[in-house]
Amino acid sequence: MFRWLKTRIQRVYLRELKQSIENPPEHVAVIQDGNRRYAREHGMDSSSGHKHGAETTEEMLQWCEEVGIREVTLYTLSTENFERPTNELEALFDLISEKLYQFADAELVHENNVHIRAIGEIHQLPQRVVDAVQYAEEQTAQYDQLQLNIALAYGGRNELLQAATDIVRDVDEGTLTPDEISLSEIENRLYRKPIRDVDLIIRTGGDERTSNFLPWHGNGNEAAVYFCTPYWPEFNKVEFFRAIRTYESREESWQADQNHRAIALLRAVAESEYQNQKQVVKRIRHQLTGNSDESEKVIEPADNFQQYESEPSKNE
Repeated sequence: MFRWLKTRIQRVYLRELKQSIENPPEHVAVIQDGNRRYAREHGMDSSSGHKHGAETTEEMLQWCEEVGIREVTLYTLSTENFERPTNELEALFDLISEKLYQFADAELVHENNVHIRAIGEIHQLPQRVVDAVQYAEEQTAQYDQLQLNIALAYGGRNELLQAATDIVRDVDEGTLTPDEISLSEIENRLYRKPIRDVDLIIRTGGDERTSNFLPWHGNGNEAAVYFCTPYWPEFNKVEFFRAIRTYESREESWQADQNHRAIALLRAVAESEYQNQKQVVKRIRHQLTGNSDESEKVIEPADNFQQYESEPSKNE
């Protein structure tokens, strides 16, 4: 009875959350944290935790399609992850390869026109993973409805360092001048950059940090961030929609702040112009009458308008 009631309430709440979404983010980046802790707490080995996490990833792609998100970047394997035990890494490499092949052939991917692409230092990965990446990219290259970026062997600081090193080398060799260094020039040297700047970063597992993830496209764009406690295998649709509402609330607050600033600016400009008009009228009157008494009443443009507006017409 109580379980049925809880399920019923959750469905209603989920429907209300979804209906409240009006302007979803275009690009969502996800730090899928907590697979190993989930496995430990449930008496599983690490590879089982990663498998459960992969199932959550598949479900999330469906949620993205429901609300019209155009790009998703998944933090699947960082450069720091290479420090993990060899047996765990090998199992993770096997799982990544398996899932890439499955994604590339999945009906969900082809029905929703999902374009799969890997970003990161792909050359550091085992050949079997590189082959799986190439297969997934080739099988989905023609799609453009949803861009799915898989961050593999990815490190944000390394990405920026590599771009800076490339620019310095080109300047030193004379193929690039300092005046030609621009934002677009830097972006073109990043890891096969995502199409859009990141609007929302989601991190599961309870930690409140972005862990060197997309510093240029995320932090540089002041992306909204949603931290939540469930481990990635436990992440559900309610949390996903809450994350989107966090983004929308932030955007609404930012827009309201921008509107207040614009109104304040217009008022300041209008007041300045009004004061200028007062001074011009005083100077003209002084030149015409030769009266230097500034205390004498001067009919100003705004006062004059109010006078005629308030007085009844002689024809009434």
